[in-house]
Amino acid sequence: QVQLVESGGGLVQAGGSLRLSCTASGGIVSFNAMGWYRQAPGKQRDLVATITSSGSTNYADSVKGRFTISRPNAKNTVYLQMNSLKPEDTAVYYCRYTDYSVGYNYWGQGTQVTVSS
Repeated sequence: QVQLVESGGGLVQAGGSLRLSCTASGGIVSFNAMGWYRQAPGKQRDLVATITSSGSTNYADSVKGRFTISRPNAKNTVYLQMNSLKPEDTAVYYCRYTDYSVGYNYWGQGTQVTVSS
């Protein structure tokens, strides 16, 4: 069982920055991925960015060039640096840990990001 603890959400003006962090603990495996997804009211949960234990990254087109996902030393904490935030980035952001050995995803509790115009 993997537990995820997220932090860093909040309220920011358009053009501002926030950094989210998520730390995984528990049944960590060597072959995994961590990432961020977001869900706005009335919409589905969508990919923001992911990073594997080997360092491969993937970003949604809408955040490329503005958001950066990182995972220092491939450890169990992942960061999402969000710059040039837009009102449409407003959502609940969820951390996800993927255990590739069994093909299972664990989710964090979510953190609210609100960008005012």
